[in-house]
Amino acid sequence: MVTFKDKSRKQETMPATDERLAGRRRLDALYEPIREELSRFEVLLREELQSRYPSVDQLAKHAFRLGGKRLRPALLLLTAKAIGEASREHLVLATVVEMIHTATLVHDDVLDSADMRRHVETTNARWGNQASVLLGDFLFTHAFYLASTLSSVSACRIIGKATNIVCEGELRQVASCGNFELTEEDYFGIIESKTAELCACCCQLGAHYAGAKPELEQALTRFGRAIGMAFQIADDLLDLIGDEAATGKSLGTDLEQHKLTLPLIRLLSGLEASDRERLIRLLQDNPGRRRETLEAWLPHSDALQYARQKATQYAEAARRELSELPPSPAKTVLDQLAEFVVDRRQ
Repeated sequence: MVTFKDKSRKQETMPATDERLAGRRRLDALYEPIREELSRFEVLLREELQSRYPSVDQLAKHAFRLGGKRLRPALLLLTAKAIGEASREHLVLATVVEMIHTATLVHDDVLDSADMRRHVETTNARWGNQASVLLGDFLFTHAFYLASTLSSVSACRIIGKATNIVCEGELRQVASCGNFELTEEDYFGIIESKTAELCACCCQLGAHYAGAKPELEQALTRFGRAIGMAFQIADDLLDLIGDEAATGKSLGTDLEQHKLTLPLIRLLSGLEASDRERLIRLLQDNPGRRRETLEAWLPHSDALQYARQKATQYAEAARRELSELPPSPAKTVLDQLAEFVVDRRQ
């Protein structure tokens, strides 16, 4: 049985289980215009995440369970339907991007020594780091093989470039660990690469393979990038103040790895030199209790509100990019998703 690390955190007004169900119902309602396409995508993903070798098959099936909101496939399919129809190619591409996303999660869990994701044990917690790294590689390579089966090479080119940028962003974040001088500009550059780029890629693929004009394809790519930025800032807030029972994953991993996120950057920037040095020393000297350490400092700062405001600004920028789309249920959901990624608690 998985145990939560942070037992002392105050419970939210709504019990964690009810909160998860409410969030899931809200997302299901948002996905209504692509319900049929998502069902077909899930079937295809399950078919692709299997192996004739039982030991590998067990790992691949576990990877399928790591899927949560299916945000990236949803962005791809909704973008396609906002322009026209979601084709078989879109379903394949949705499967490809979800496999790539899952691969990054598997590798991230190794880097963060995380033991829980989506309310289940991480791959590394159950099978160790070696199996996790290889599973991530398996997912990456199979995703690119699947993309190559399409009639056009455009997807391989778009996905290859995006994946390279994602990995570059992850490397930049690793290199910045422990750098308490990290600026907001550096932070935004990192999350644009490691998170927003794949969301932008999904929207670009959805638009491109639906036959969108170049100007509209570019606008929807910008939409995806902006919504990805909002998503990551909200995720970084959850890592600081979220409830593990609600989020279903290990929290505080950024702090434990000394990865500076926007709330901490903002908090440090507003402190007097002596207080700043004191806080940094406390964070360095209290491994395993860094979230608790910050609880005494955050109420005296606008760091949390500032980060939420930035997430909201990116969400609003994303919504403006939808102005050229004709009215449709898919467009309405894309608009609502921008709000959802900021307000979510899991």
